[in-house]
Amino acid sequence: MRRDQILNQKDPPNGLGDQCLNAGIVAGYAFFSTLAAIAITQLSQDWKLNLAAAAIAAGLSFFGSLMTQRGLKKETP
Repeated sequence: MRRDQILNQKDPPNGLGDQCLNAGIVAGYAFFSTLAAIAITQLSQDWKLNLAAAAIAAGLSFFGSLMTQRGLKKETP
């Protein structure tokens, strides 16, 4: 497999395991960036609401990334 295919998340070498790892990394980024954005803009002072918003963003990112990697959703050119 060519290196650029791996970096572009096209059929990672170890299949579903690597795809879940990639999706987890994307989800973690979404989780912490959402928390940072809420803290910076001071949209909410309720920590439970902030964690819920970050969890929703992480879940959407995780499953969206898996859909793209598994070929269930076509990437737009």
